[in-house]
Amino acid sequence: MSGVTEHVEVAVPVRTAYDQWTQFEEFPQFMEGVQEVRQLSETMTHWTVDIAGVKREFDAEITEQLPDERVAWRSTGGTQQAGVVTFHRLDEAKTRVTLQLEFEPHGVVEQAGDKLGIVDRRAKGDLERFKTFIERRGQETGAWRGSVDRPQP
Repeated sequence: MSGVTEHVEVAVPVRTAYDQWTQFEEFPQFMEGVQEVRQLSETMTHWTVDIAGVKREFDAEITEQLPDERVAWRSTGGTQQAGVVTFHRLDEAKTRVTLQLEFEPHGVVEQAGDKLGIVDRRAKGDLERFKTFIERRGQETGAWRGSVDRPQP
């Protein structure tokens, strides 16, 4: 497995940043290569992505969700990926958003991209685009304030 950690500071309250992140179907507006995300249920999403011309579809399960703190997920079948995004209140109007991803690169193109740091740059770019997206709006497009408890081992 490979991994990446990136963060960005956004000039919105923690609740606004968190609420926007829970709007998974909006991800194509700021995530490079994400063509579509469909919310199938409170804890399941279906992703369509295009990475370096390779189209993939997979489902991801939200494994933990704590309002204003964190959202964690893992793919189910196919593409192996897991991650967590955390939200840290810096002050009333500023939040640090940290993204941690773990993934298994498949095929020559993905393995080469991993070695060249393409995933790191894409994650950083996605967070910068999230910053621009939410700061320009000044408010979230929606919110899901429910909790998902971490599964017990």
